[in-house]
Amino acid sequence: MARKKYSIPRTLFIVLLAIIAVANVIYYVTNYFNSAPHIKYPAFGIDIPPDYLIHGIDVSRYQRTINWDDVKEMQVKNIKIGFAFIKATEGTDRIDEQFERNWASAEEAGIPKGAYHFFIAGKSGKAQANNFIQIAKLKTGDLPPVLDIEQAYNVPPAKLDSEIVEWLQLVEDHDHAKPIIYTNILFYDKYLKTSFDEYPIWIAHYLQPAKPRIDHQWLFWQHSEKGRVNGIKVPVDFNVFAGDSAAFKRLLIQ
Repeated sequence: MARKKYSIPRTLFIVLLAIIAVANVIYYVTNYFNSAPHIKYPAFGIDIPPDYLIHGIDVSRYQRTINWDDVKEMQVKNIKIGFAFIKATEGTDRIDEQFERNWASAEEAGIPKGAYHFFIAGKSGKAQANNFIQIAKLKTGDLPPVLDIEQAYNVPPAKLDSEIVEWLQLVEDHDHAKPIIYTNILFYDKYLKTSFDEYPIWIAHYLQPAKPRIDHQWLFWQHSEKGRVNGIKVPVDFNVFAGDSAAFKRLLIQ
């Protein structure tokens, strides 16, 4: 008895090929974004402010998977990456999904590192401090903790001040290091200028050739958000430190 032959309908065959093609694209795209990159740039891609000795970056999940050895090895003339601030937490319960990997890998690469918390105005300062403390395990040789505060969300200034003070005091007591406040020029002038002068300032102010326009003495200056660094697929924030290597070493947690 002759065996009956079965054939796949042409439409179904085309659909199966399309599914396989899409699956392959998803696999390769996922693998690309999750693997540690070895991307090389001929230079940092931005104008570097003159007369500063120590340069660094700050990163979060938006920089995806970073190859920290490539970051460490990159040098253009006499400029290299001398420190990195890494996002740890946000609000009362959020944890940056890349923090654990970035924290461990930056240390393995020998890059001085610090952790920062993105502050959500209107949320408990205590709860936000506890979120940061539980995740960012700072130790000797690390940079001081950083509070990133950029938006008020219409919170009354007095309440905003009290929330910020609560975070700063709790984190300082825990880490035995005075926290650094990160903010931008406009927010600093409107909300922080008269209340937090005792704290070191890390100021964001772009398109300034030599220094930010701020009367308060600053410790770090974030001068660009469009830098390029080996081992990082996307643009990254660039910073300078207002001091020499001896001053930088004194800043580290003892």
